[in-house]
Amino acid sequence: SKMKNKIAFAVVALMLTTFACALPFGDGALLKDDFSKPDSGWSSFSTENASAQYASGEYAIKVFRETWFSWGNAGERNLSNVHIEVTAKNFSKTDDVVFGIICAYQDKDHYYYLGIDWTGSYTIARLNGDTSDAEVFLTNNNRWARSDDIPKKAASYRLGADCGNDTLTLYVDGKQIASAKDSTFAKGDVGLFVSTQKTKNVEVRFDDFVVTGLR
Repeated sequence: SKMKNKIAFAVVALMLTTFACALPFGDGALLKDDFSKPDSGWSSFSTENASAQYASGEYAIKVFRETWFSWGNAGERNLSNVHIEVTAKNFSKTDDVVFGIICAYQDKDHYYYLGIDWTGSYTIARLNGDTSDAEVFLTNNNRWARSDDIPKKAASYRLGADCGNDTLTLYVDGKQIASAKDSTFAKGDVGLFVSTQKTKNVEVRFDDFVVTGLR
């Protein structure tokens, strides 16, 4: 009978786990991950160009070549009207690396991204296809800009993004940096990205990823 009890307990535990996934967390979060469990559903891959992997309780994205954009997704298809937060650390300590948050991800050629670099520059952008003119920076007349509210060469940044109500807003360490209007994509997956220009072999690590609903 001891064995029977064990089986019954396992079934109940499984049911509880299933419910936990379907309902928001007690603190109102729709999705949260501290990357301590490597099977929590984020993209994991390694190619000659880039890799994304769980690493010692963080999520590490590495880019091995120049002018390359790499990302990982949480695996949620239908998130809409959300606020996303993550802690980002420029592990390779290179100036020439851009990193941030992806939202309303449809597929590899259709999504929004909100990012910064280590020198205090930022952008909010839309990728809508795979042609050269499909990438549009929605802030500062389609250009990158610099903000004094983004600390230069910080050990880590708490990045935030609002994606919803036809608006995209970027936050760094709790301060609003920029906002843009766009209604191309209403919902989709969320993710994290790292991108290079002239530098190769960069690494950014992410931790404490949280998604909450926008009011």
